[in-house]
Amino acid sequence: MHFPLEKTRNIGIIAHIDAGKTTVTERVLYYTGKTHKIGEVHEGEAVMDWMEQERERGITITSAATTCFWKPREYEEGNKITDDSYRINIIDTPGHVDFTAEVERSLRVLDGAVIVFDGVSGVEPQSETVWHQADKYKVPRICFINKLDRIGADFEAAFKSIKEKLYANPIAIHYPIGKEDKFEKIVDLLENKIYLFEGEHGEKINISLVDKIEDDELKQKIKAERDILIEKIAEADDSLIEKYLNGEEISVNELRKSLRKSCLEYKLVPVLAGSALKNKGVQLLLDAIIDYLPSPKDIPSIEGINPKTGEKEERKVDDNAPFSCLVFKIAVDPFAGTLSYFRVYSGHFKKGNYLLNVNKNSKERIGRIVRMHANFREEVDEIFTGDIGAFVGLKNTQTGDTLADENNPVMLEQIKFAEPVISLKLEPKTKQDQEKLGLALRRLQDEDPTFRVKVDSETGETIISGMGELHLEIIVDRLKREFKVETNVGRPQVAYKETILRESQAEGKYIRQSGGRGQYGHVFLKLAPLKRGEGFSFINAIKGGVIPSNFIPAVEKGVKEAANKGVLAGYPIVDIETTLYDGSYHEVDSSDIAFKIAASAAFQEGVKKAKPILLEPIMKIQITCPEKFLGDVTGDFSSRRGEIENIGSRANIKTIEGKVPLSEMFGYATVLRSLTEGRGNFTMEFKEYRQVPLNISQEIIEGKRK
Repeated sequence: MHFPLEKTRNIGIIAHIDAGKTTVTERVLYYTGKTHKIGEVHEGEAVMDWMEQERERGITITSAATTCFWKPREYEEGNKITDDSYRINIIDTPGHVDFTAEVERSLRVLDGAVIVFDGVSGVEPQSETVWHQADKYKVPRICFINKLDRIGADFEAAFKSIKEKLYANPIAIHYPIGKEDKFEKIVDLLENKIYLFEGEHGEKINISLVDKIEDDELKQKIKAERDILIEKIAEADDSLIEKYLNGEEISVNELRKSLRKSCLEYKLVPVLAGSALKNKGVQLLLDAIIDYLPSPKDIPSIEGINPKTGEKEERKVDDNAPFSCLVFKIAVDPFAGTLSYFRVYSGHFKKGNYLLNVNKNSKERIGRIVRMHANFREEVDEIFTGDIGAFVGLKNTQTGDTLADENNPVMLEQIKFAEPVISLKLEPKTKQDQEKLGLALRRLQDEDPTFRVKVDSETGETIISGMGELHLEIIVDRLKREFKVETNVGRPQVAYKETILRESQAEGKYIRQSGGRGQYGHVFLKLAPLKRGEGFSFINAIKGGVIPSNFIPAVEKGVKEAANKGVLAGYPIVDIETTLYDGSYHEVDSSDIAFKIAASAAFQEGVKKAKPILLEPIMKIQITCPEKFLGDVTGDFSSRRGEIENIGSRANIKTIEGKVPLSEMFGYATVLRSLTEGRGNFTMEFKEYRQVPLNISQEIIEGKRK
């Protein structure tokens, strides 16, 4: 059944680890009739956590996509799919910071997001990260404060943390009745109705009016909350403010319509309440997804670059426009082969035809198209604007590539991913493992843009790099289970980088005469430091053809290769601008290789003159521990070069927020457990690269040289 665009929602469910994202998604699948049994994460039965590693650990590692159907405010009929139904394409994303790339690429192709918060903890570090990722892509969102049945849960405190920590403009459209284990009802403040969830899975909903409440204090509290809600909605809408100021009644439909508009424009963020595990509030969340999150029609037409003209080009959100889609994820399926997940931005397409991979300028024949439901595939013949699905068996397509109509190509903006911060040495156990290792790592690298593989040219060792210890642990586990490759694994190492502090100039000359044709390359380079995180930049400032243009790419290649191996300890050189401003060439002897060697030599010479330094990854950390252990924990943290930024309280639990070098945190989980009698926890994510203190820098350089 082809659903109209205005009745389609492409949404992601995102949150901090353990806030209950997958549990929410499992309830959504149950209430929409997609599954007939609720899969529990703690039992290893969640449909959306289909990988063995996910089920064992009870965490989401890879984002999973599915499609379901819902009719808002129809709870009795079992939500059969009819013309009144809405189609919801959902991507359930990981919460652990090591898999943040999965969230990044999902947000790039989604129209709206549901951000799940823990009712006890409120805003946690990874919640902040995903919130700012959603800001980057201007994704409208709604919030679901989950786990309100837990001890210590507090809807108002969690709501306040959204306001204060995320600098958002949240607006509570729900109010929970009862706290912790007494939490049983939810008030919909817009409709002024109370919802009681009964039955084994909360599938029976009793609806009553707020006016029937006998507790006057509670009734007054709900009235006050509703007044705040109406005032905030009216304030954000010129057409309602006059009515509000004149004391006129504003209908529920007018309020809902106005709140939708404010949510799409990111003026207001609706906040809902519930407990997914106890089956409370998820049906109301589904209603809110339909009511307040955008359809593809509500999103501005996407812009891309026409590869033929280099000009910007707009693609209308329309089935009849030229076809364009973005590949946001590659997955290797043991039965189907390579799956390339895509989002269609314009046009429609039938299988059996060709598409142009605009990034690679190569054609791909599309033999099979599937819709995904976690790891199950449903074959389809045709795809339309707004669809999310997967192509099977593409040869040259990678994450971030655009596939488009070959007669009307357009290149959509690529997805940028964070750089890895931690490395491991891998050694195959047997000769057979050696042969399989290269192929397996290549396939895993195709899947995961934050996973890198390199071979150390001096030692011949294979070094893998990723976003954290858990990330690399999962990679090694997948090598063993999926690819049957046994390896010996070295200790984790920090991915240091090198940079320069001042400007310099250098000359590089490569001349070889050995009978017959010689070699001649000659360049002058200027080096300048860039701001942290700006990466690498090469500028061609040659005038008057002193170096012919056909040798410039060789110079750039030589500089880039030299930048991969720094002068202090062999770490990559970053945040540097290299300008080629002069040189000379020989009519006969000049060649690409000569200019490449000359450029490498000049670059290394220039870096040595420009005061090179080491950079190390600094992590943002949040530690939680009982109050009585606070002194021990902060003392240990400071001894690790940690900087404490804030100490807060939740009940009798203390939270310490700060920054710390990654190199000081290996094995910290064990130390924290012993300091706190097993009751301390921490979460950590990459923040920035910063200069290594000189005494430590010297130790690293000497250790590396040994």
